[in-house]
Amino acid sequence: MNLNQITKKDQLELKKLYFDSILSIDERIYTQEQKRAWASQAWDNKVFDLSINKGKGWLINNNGKIIGFATRYPSNRISLLYCKGDSQRKGFGTILLHKLEEEAKAEGLNSLSTEASLISYGLFLKNDWKIIRKEKIIIKNIIFERYKMNKNF
Repeated sequence: MNLNQITKKDQLELKKLYFDSILSIDERIYTQEQKRAWASQAWDNKVFDLSINKGKGWLINNNGKIIGFATRYPSNRISLLYCKGDSQRKGFGTILLHKLEEEAKAEGLNSLSTEASLISYGLFLKNDWKIIRKEKIIIKNIIFERYKMNKNF
């Protein structure tokens, strides 16, 4: 397993991983309709591209295949944190989260924020993040719930 900085050449593979990650979510958490709308953001959302191209991020590579990635964009916000469906709940998200936190501290930031999904907020809570509020957003006319969270260093 290797941890490498994300480059522009990784963009297509990261979009595929994002898509796979979302479609593999248990339908008791997000419906098929929600998953399709959410997964489409890899192709339809300019902020996704900005997070990869302008943000700071890391990926985990295992035997030549990317199995997870995370980005900060802007620098005080975790904008993306995803693991391939068959690599979820194996500690890779924690590795990526810790890397982003360490990097932010080294840059002199005193806090980070994020908007965590119903499947990822538990990871943040386990790593001493705090819930600010639960919020609802709309993606392609479909309502999603998520958690606005932060961590002070």
